[in-house]
Amino acid sequence: MKAMLLGILAAFFFSFTFLLNRMMEVEGGSWLFSASLRFLFMLPFLLVIVYIRTGFKALWLSVRKNPFPWFGWSFVGFVLFYAPLTFASGYAPGWLVAGTFQLTIVAGLLLSPLFYHVSADGSRIRQTIPLRSLFSSAVIFVGVVFIQAQHATSISGNLLFSVAPVIVAAFAYPLGNRKMMELTDGRIDTFSRVLGMTVMTTPVWVVLFAIGTIQHGLPTASQTGQALIVAISSGIIATLLFFYATDRTRKKPNQLAAVEATQSGEVVFALILELLFLQALFPSPLALLGIGLIVIGMALHSFLTRKTAQPNLAKAKQSKSG
Repeated sequence: MKAMLLGILAAFFFSFTFLLNRMMEVEGGSWLFSASLRFLFMLPFLLVIVYIRTGFKALWLSVRKNPFPWFGWSFVGFVLFYAPLTFASGYAPGWLVAGTFQLTIVAGLLLSPLFYHVSADGSRIRQTIPLRSLFSSAVIFVGVVFIQAQHATSISGNLLFSVAPVIVAAFAYPLGNRKMMELTDGRIDTFSRVLGMTVMTTPVWVVLFAIGTIQHGLPTASQTGQALIVAISSGIIATLLFFYATDRTRKKPNQLAAVEATQSGEVVFALILELLFLQALFPSPLALLGIGLIVIGMALHSFLTRKTAQPNLAKAKQSKSG
């Protein structure tokens, strides 16, 4: 339950990404700056946090041992996640990008067979798709569709051009996150892992920033300030909360799926923020029904997580007593 609450809190801070990315696009800012500045701004904050907490030795040893997997999965988890999201913001409102991104709920479940867990005897067992979690994730996704249904019919053909990038992001985020957890296997903490992924992808962000500068000149002060807010709210606070929550549940597929499903709250938070700051239309009855389904789906995830965890705990106690 604590991990799920952390996930919901992360969803709130993540929702600022969709609001501010859309605001930057509306004001004429390039998605190249929106994407690159977030991670470039994250770097100094993370360096200070990790230096104070644990130092860099454990992270350095991990990266030196597996430099290519570190770069590859960091690229998937950060670049293929965030660059498509910012690109899509130029073709769809923030709430619609947030809604489409909820495919990550189902994506996280469908990716389960790509991973293994280690049994008591040391053998590797392939994870399976937790069908109970798939059902509750489907409830959440239907709720997301209802929220967007009122607006989606009025969006131009640009909507189609925004869908594919967001689908890529929806699969890349859980894939990169889980692969990095598998690679590090608890040997470094969440802060160090996020710092390592940021450092490994910094050359990519520098290249994107350079391309943006060549095409558009330097970013405006407004876009720079908004990107800094995104870096702190989504890049630092939300990412660390979410990664910490998934770290706590990484060996329990059902509970991990529940944490990943909390990110559907981004749609609710993004909608509220757009009502407040962009004067968006108040949700229709169908959209309100969708919000209700999201809440029900998250409650189902919480219930199923506890139901699955209790038998596992009982088995563990029996094995110890035996």
